[in-house]
Amino acid sequence: MENIAYRNIGLDLIRVTESAAISAGRWIGLGMHDATHHAATKAAAKVLNSMEIRGHIVMGEEGRLGEYSPLNTGAAVGTGSGPELDVIVDPIDGTNLVIRGHSGAISVVAIAPKGVIWSPDPAAVYMEKIIVDGEVAGSLVPECLDAPAAWTLALIARVKKKPVRDLAVIVLDRPRHNDLIEEIRSSGARILLRGEGDVEGALEAALPGRGADLVMGIGGVAEGLLAACAVKALGGAMIGRLAPQNEEERLAVEAAGLDRKRILTCDELVAGNQIYFAATGITNSVVLSPIEYHQGNRVATHSLLLRSETETRRFIHGVHHLKEFA
Repeated sequence: MENIAYRNIGLDLIRVTESAAISAGRWIGLGMHDATHHAATKAAAKVLNSMEIRGHIVMGEEGRLGEYSPLNTGAAVGTGSGPELDVIVDPIDGTNLVIRGHSGAISVVAIAPKGVIWSPDPAAVYMEKIIVDGEVAGSLVPECLDAPAAWTLALIARVKKKPVRDLAVIVLDRPRHNDLIEEIRSSGARILLRGEGDVEGALEAALPGRGADLVMGIGGVAEGLLAACAVKALGGAMIGRLAPQNEEERLAVEAAGLDRKRILTCDELVAGNQIYFAATGITNSVVLSPIEYHQGNRVATHSLLLRSETETRRFIHGVHHLKEFA
């Protein structure tokens, strides 16, 4: 496996998410979904293609805009020289949050040596998952995905040495989670419902002191893989499995030869330890402050850079001139 730590690739990744976030920030509250995501995607792809890497998009943009994207699954990114890498990127985790001016939208990207990040067929759209922090990581077992929510919550409460009623669980606010939400409420735990933001929610649960104890429920596979990169770099744990939401998706998953019953651990979703993960805030979130526009065409960004091999976490405050992003 080629070592990717020989150059300062982490700051290059921050440039990817900063560019996407600054581009998306111009569209906050304007209600224009496709234009917002297109601007962020274009900005992220431009910086990725300037990096001295031989990058391969593991899971991409299919279906988000209904058209070709430079970040589609299998697309090559980078200059074509340098280390050969798996790349997974979401220019906006929470596009609807941006266009409505809601909190919780971030831009995210992760890289690892080629073959490290699990690469399912694009037919795999949704994934069921549970995410916890490093305190609970050693106690999260695959059986938790099939166990009643109350059993899993009782397990986590015992490890954290606090009552179940003091646990806070992040769940996406979707009709598919109605039964899960009732299970969690019946157990006495608190629920933090989110409209979007799978990856931002994973960061909340895996980073200490952010107010959330775990994530439960079904979200996108691409977001799940990004979450796995971040969670592994933070020393947390994650289990997941494919969760097709209708007959068409189920048949597509089976036709692709994927086992929808297989439960994957974080180490299976991201097999190595040379992982870099970067995120930049767009709107305000529990993890990162928002884009801030100032006098003199200056813009401030707030980012997070993780490197799993050294367990390094860097929070980066950047101030830029907008002409850099013209």
